[in-house]
Amino acid sequence: MLALKIRVWIAILGAMFSEAVLDHFRNPRNAGELPGATASVEVTNPVCGDILKLFARLENGRIAEARFLCRGCTTAIACASLLTEQLKSRSLSDLRSITPESLSEILGGLPAATFHGAQLAADALGALVQKLAQALR
Repeated sequence: MLALKIRVWIAILGAMFSEAVLDHFRNPRNAGELPGATASVEVTNPVCGDILKLFARLENGRIAEARFLCRGCTTAIACASLLTEQLKSRSLSDLRSITPESLSEILGGLPAATFHGAQLAADALGALVQKLAQALR
């Protein structure tokens, strides 16, 4: 009975989310804290309770490494994972091109009901850019 419930749940997830979302959710990239981070931020979605903590280390004006911790839904985790991949090797000015819409597009398009995961990642990025800019002054 449990095996059947698990198969049904996996089928439901597969119908709701793209393979890219499920891949980042099942195999999150760059998860964990980042010792020696130049900056870290934490953002929350007060409606659903998702929490994202984002860390980055700058070297020569570019993101050398980015990591995250996330307590949230499938898309919040997937978007945070993707975001850390998108940050690597970029300068602060390059980060403006990362938007909730661009994250959603790369992940195959998020359903409206789960788009808040992309918005949470973008909110964390905005807060991180501010902190990194301050650190460079």
